[in-house]
Amino acid sequence: METTDRVASTFWHSATRIALALALLVSAVFLFTEHRAHLLGALPFLFLLSCPLMHMFMHHGHKHGSQTHGQPRPDGNKQL
Repeated sequence: METTDRVASTFWHSATRIALALALLVSAVFLFTEHRAHLLGALPFLFLLSCPLMHMFMHHGHKHGSQTHGQPRPDGNKQL
């Protein structure tokens, strides 16, 4: 347990890692401010793209097998 606590606490003590995190943060801010029109213009398309992706990943491709609604699953829970 001590090794994970020690590794987590020493991560931010390195000057190189702090500088890298700060540079990434500044880069992200400048990237957003300079390309805001492009990013905000793509939001409707990203929303439309997210719909089928969420459907696939949240429903696991609708691979429910041959079970019908209301019958218990092998794990004992009812399928809705």
